[in-house]
Amino acid sequence: MRVTKLEHAALVVEHSGDRLFVDPGKFTTPITEAGGALAVVITHLHDDHWTPEQLGRIRDRSPGVRILGPDGVVAAAADAGIEVERVAPGDEVEVGPFRLRFFGGRHAVIHPSIPVIDNVGVLVNDALYYAGDSFAVPEGVEVDALAAPAGAPWMKISEAMDYVMAVRPKRAFPTHEMVLSRAGKDLSNLRLAWAVEQGGGEYLPLEPGDSFDL
Repeated sequence: MRVTKLEHAALVVEHSGDRLFVDPGKFTTPITEAGGALAVVITHLHDDHWTPEQLGRIRDRSPGVRILGPDGVVAAAADAGIEVERVAPGDEVEVGPFRLRFFGGRHAVIHPSIPVIDNVGVLVNDALYYAGDSFAVPEGVEVDALAAPAGAPWMKISEAMDYVMAVRPKRAFPTHEMVLSRAGKDLSNLRLAWAVEQGGGEYLPLEPGDSFDL
């Protein structure tokens, strides 16, 4: 299973010639290579994690693709004429070679004036975990690779460090970093690397387009 980091919060996972996309939003380069896509997971409705245009490109190249997300995404996508299958924490879905387990439930608080929306974290094949915009820990799971948030309006780097230490992954790499300058990315990489090393893990300072194997 190969994981490729795209810009911002987007990932693509490849297994046996099939593809799974996660959170292709407005800060991600338009996705044009999407043949063989079996599923798209959208963690929540914010447009830095999905847009109708990105989903349209994926569907054009893989017409049978399944799109999964929580209630808020189901409703927002329906307004754009896109059908999304509802998933919630505790659900498990199998799509081809991908086993998807969902955790969490709520987006991290940005500010008391901003409503908290639903958000699901996804565990792929009991190995790769991405919590969307949350610090939801997948209890009872030994995480091989963690997509760790590097920068966002809803977090401090100290919170991301504590989160990484709580999950104790074997490997971690940065996500949600398009809100950061180059200097900010370097600083986040340094702090997240320290955090994953506290549990004996390895930090992968991936840039968009970089891949690794699970």
